[in-house]
Amino acid sequence: MKVHVGAAATPEEAEAIAKSLAEHLGVDVDVHVGDAETPAASAEPSEPSYPLDDDLGPTDRERDLRAEIADIREGGPEKYRDRLEGQGKLFVRDRLDLWFGGEGGTRGTGDADAAGGDPAGVTFEDGKFAAFDDWHPDAPADEDGEENERGGDRLPGDGLLTGAAEFEGRDVHFMANDFTVKAGSMASKGVEKFLRMQQRALKTGNPVLYLMDSSGGRIDQQTGFFANREGIGKYYYNHSMLSGAVPQICVLYGPCIAGAAYTPVFADFTVMVEDMSAMAIASPRMVEMVTGEQIDLEELGGPRVHAEESGSADLIARDEEHARELVADLIGYLPDRAGEKPPRRETKPPKFSPDGIDELIPESPNRPYDAHDLIDRIADAESVFELKEGYGPEIVTAFCRIDGRPVGVVANQPTERSGAIFPDAAEKAAEFIWTCDAYEIPLLYLCDTPGFMAGSQVEKDAILEKGKKMIYATSSATVPKQTVVVRKAYGAGIYAMGGPAYDPESVIGLPSGEIGIMGPEAAINAVYARKLAEIDDPEERAAEEERLREEYREGIDVHRMASEVVIDEIIPPSDLRAELAARFDFYEDVQKDLPDKKHGTVL
Repeated sequence: MKVHVGAAATPEEAEAIAKSLAEHLGVDVDVHVGDAETPAASAEPSEPSYPLDDDLGPTDRERDLRAEIADIREGGPEKYRDRLEGQGKLFVRDRLDLWFGGEGGTRGTGDADAAGGDPAGVTFEDGKFAAFDDWHPDAPADEDGEENERGGDRLPGDGLLTGAAEFEGRDVHFMANDFTVKAGSMASKGVEKFLRMQQRALKTGNPVLYLMDSSGGRIDQQTGFFANREGIGKYYYNHSMLSGAVPQICVLYGPCIAGAAYTPVFADFTVMVEDMSAMAIASPRMVEMVTGEQIDLEELGGPRVHAEESGSADLIARDEEHARELVADLIGYLPDRAGEKPPRRETKPPKFSPDGIDELIPESPNRPYDAHDLIDRIADAESVFELKEGYGPEIVTAFCRIDGRPVGVVANQPTERSGAIFPDAAEKAAEFIWTCDAYEIPLLYLCDTPGFMAGSQVEKDAILEKGKKMIYATSSATVPKQTVVVRKAYGAGIYAMGGPAYDPESVIGLPSGEIGIMGPEAAINAVYARKLAEIDDPEERAAEEERLREEYREGIDVHRMASEVVIDEIIPPSDLRAELAARFDFYEDVQKDLPDKKHGTVL
């Protein structure tokens, strides 16, 4: 507040006026003498010293409210809470303490007192009193004037906790099912809380953590929340709107069935916990009713199924603590929201020296080596974070850091079927590329593949459809892209792996690199089979075959590709890490435009 006093006022008078007005009005006050631009004195209201009146303090009304909150924190019926230990899982409020219990939510102990308040990292919780009238004895009388008596079912928070917290120094929204309340099932009030949390995340642009442990919707209460405009169906609409806008990370702590199973598959990243979690479109009982198949939940939708066969699980945790550790590492590669750069860290030398790259790569294109060993000689030490390790293993998808910068790596894996691209691997790569592009994570392709796999089975498994998605994702990604032709780059494999036609910032080759429609053996067989068959002498035929093979190899050698400016450069393998770091740094802010259209038709 600006106040002007007469020009004759002294500095002491101006100071006294400022202090008096600040205390009386409770605002900052600047006192100007005459027409002076600079205040002669300024004052702020002092902080009140409590108690202002020793006779004032909390009443029974506040004490009653605190007692109600403490009761809500206890969760569902005690018998269900007692069963959690035998199931190997934490009570939901102990779980929040594990995630957010330390200062700033950086560590947790998993031993929260349910009545003792929020963990240190929880900023606030919304909707503690949801469904309060349906179960609590202190709820108001109903419309008929009858007192509400607590029955056998406790419904604190309607079985769902939502709020905001600080996790690893990041502001996040969270939801967590309370499995002690009707097996974490969803009903109208909990659904409303879930939707509000999602819609607020759209406004704040902060990441969302879904800590799922839900048996699905409460079938006996479905009226009012199942098919409504603002019902469970809106979950997945909101998931779709949040997708690519803010990171969504889901951890499964129990059997997530039917509607509950869609949240983990809509999330950007899904973590399942061994011997605890599962997800399926229907329960084993329902499967038997519909199909006659008898199957247990682990076999139907356990971690192994979704890690190795469906590809729906990105990571598998050993236990609750490990799940938190995985997410703490994962979020370090992600920005808070789309349009922001992911966080950088101080650089570290790689685990193994880049000097060993050349010896690591066999001269023969058919001899295997482990792509992880190559990545470990490029990436900062202890920074490689692989996703979907057991699914589509012919391609490795992993985050890492190069000179402190987060990078998404797509690498063919020669130890798995020579690195040929199978349908599952193509699908995995497409989703990973798409996610990296959404969150401004640069891409590094390490190409060593004979191309897309051929055969009747892969056609049935949709190699064309899934290969198309990988090529589409590579084509549409506007983040900086670097491609390294490590060894073989045959057929359409070079297209999917960010080849020269796909707008990479650079395509660089190692001296072991080859680019061609197919490898020498297949090419000679395709082109010269008849000619070779006409040579009767086996030794003469073998010599001619070797001559043709070497002649073909010269035409696809990386030196020929560099000579014809198909690729940008050939790099001594020992320099690869430094070269990539320099190129990613130079192209950090590269701008790329896509055609003006609503969206493509390839999903």
